[in-house]
Amino acid sequence: MSENKIDLKSVKELLGMHFFIPSYQRGYRWTKQQVLDLLNDIKGFAEKKKDEYEFYCVQPLVVKLMDNKEKEQNNLNTNEDWYEVIDGQQRLTTIYLILELLSLPTDLYELKFQRETEQVNVTNYLKNISKITEADDSHIDYSHMSTDFLTIKQWLNGGNCNKEDFCNALLKYDLDGNIENPRDKANNVRFIWYESVNEDPIEVFTRLNIGKISLTNAELIKALFLNRSNFGNEDFEHLKLRQNEIANEWDDIEYTLQNDDFWLFLHEKGYDRPTRIDFIFDLICEQKSLGDFKNIGNDDYKTFRYFYEYFKTKKNKQDNLELCWNKVKSYFRTFKEWFDDLELYHYVGYLIHLGERLDKLYKKWEGAESKVAFIDYLKNNIKGKIQLCKDLSKQYELPGCPSKTVCKPLLLLHNIKATIDQNNQLSKKEEYKLPVFFKFPFHLLKKENWDVEHIDPETKNELKDEKDQKEWLKYSYLGLKTSLSEDLKEKIKAFLKNEDGRESFGALYSEIEKINHSEPWNDPEHDKNKIWNFVLLDAGTNRGYGNSIFATKRSCIIGKDQGKTYCVNDNLEIDSKNGSIAFVPPVTKNVFIKYYNTTVNNLLEWSESDAKYYKENIFDALKEFDVIDSQTINDGDNNE
Repeated sequence: MSENKIDLKSVKELLGMHFFIPSYQRGYRWTKQQVLDLLNDIKGFAEKKKDEYEFYCVQPLVVKLMDNKEKEQNNLNTNEDWYEVIDGQQRLTTIYLILELLSLPTDLYELKFQRETEQVNVTNYLKNISKITEADDSHIDYSHMSTDFLTIKQWLNGGNCNKEDFCNALLKYDLDGNIENPRDKANNVRFIWYESVNEDPIEVFTRLNIGKISLTNAELIKALFLNRSNFGNEDFEHLKLRQNEIANEWDDIEYTLQNDDFWLFLHEKGYDRPTRIDFIFDLICEQKSLGDFKNIGNDDYKTFRYFYEYFKTKKNKQDNLELCWNKVKSYFRTFKEWFDDLELYHYVGYLIHLGERLDKLYKKWEGAESKVAFIDYLKNNIKGKIQLCKDLSKQYELPGCPSKTVCKPLLLLHNIKATIDQNNQLSKKEEYKLPVFFKFPFHLLKKENWDVEHIDPETKNELKDEKDQKEWLKYSYLGLKTSLSEDLKEKIKAFLKNEDGRESFGALYSEIEKINHSEPWNDPEHDKNKIWNFVLLDAGTNRGYGNSIFATKRSCIIGKDQGKTYCVNDNLEIDSKNGSIAFVPPVTKNVFIKYYNTTVNNLLEWSESDAKYYKENIFDALKEFDVIDSQTINDGDNNE
């Protein structure tokens, strides 16, 4: 197994080294703005009041030590150590240009470019760059190098910074070449030095550049973990065995985190790193779980430098390696335990979705006396999350936030609690004790952008459009078939077929409503904007059925749950065909089958009595979270 080497190297440590730029890389292409950004960053670091050990870190320099055969093939001195630059050429070349302009009384590092011809010799051009007085457009590499060299010269000589301070920050040299501070690795500019061992450099280059997969903190940290020096004096066989064990455990953790049902239980969408184990290292760094290491910076490689400092400062390498790796596994095992426990999974997932920080929950878990105590903490935390919408009888309207949006956390909690309660009931039966229960899919909640939808339309569908009229008649015919007279059935069929002399829709509507016994809402404008008329639904389905009548919505929901599309044709038969499938939240499904009202079977409408039974279920399920129904309380007070 290859052991890639990881270190931090100051620019001063690079002096006298030899770097080979292979032809598979593009030429030097940094723009004037990129050069100015680097200069200003170093200037800012030079002017900053720094701790004794603080440093400025540039991006990784990925290299490979060349063997003698490779050096001979490229006409390099075999008595010198040459490093093939896989990634980092642009910064390495730019800093060379800066050093050239500082005119230090010391040798710089050497850059040798493979892409050379008789007409174009980039290596010699760079060596003689100090003679340039104007931009050279004779070749694209010359153009960029000369333009950037002149940009740096103008910046250094233009009073943009104190040149002495700038040089000192870059190298810990003064302009006479003296080392100002014997701690020559402090207060300077450093590269993250990543030395690839036994890897194909072209494959590594392709991954880092063409594939746009940057060298992650995790990849750098992995090199630290597998560094032989961290394993004490173990013999070779034991060392390899332990390295392989850590590498395999690492891969198992990453493999589990790559499952979206686990990952999106812990996170929202949008995490764009190629490896997901990074977030555990970020948590350890943020919480300073391995100690407080100062001056690790705040850039993208802060987490790597935290672990680098940890390994660098610890004397007992092997013990501290095991302590560190056990800490990583402890975080992972905790998250896995939350995921596997039905109650923890649902409450933790709910809180994370509502914005609770994962590191805060982990700290509470570590400090809790027991699992029961942690669940009590979660429930109390949830109570705070639903304060804005805990009264089921209120119509919530906040500035820029309609009633539906305010109620969303409570609707989600109702679905989650319904899932927990059903699982708890099922587990009482002996043969159901196996872990086969349903878990609320947080990954779908986050992927599908769920909306809050009115069950009965906020604005009543007046059925003025002939398409809506026919839809209503079709579902009325099927729902009330046994109650309709043969004469009324024929009238409905005539209307659907557009036959001459058909009865008006208004007349048919009046006749059917006498049979249907529909329940009008007492205060539709107010009551239809309360939680008892809201459900959660994926955005696609929600947009798909708009202001349809309840029966049509019900058919649509059933179809989405089954991956089918249902409709009633003009012959009053139900047609079905394959359609898109979507997860229907359990409470939403219950609402459209009228699960909460066991006394009625009218499937043509969502009535006010249906809504009240629904509200009662929400209250019963969530009263432990201090959910109230002020209307019921007030009615009780009035009765007294």
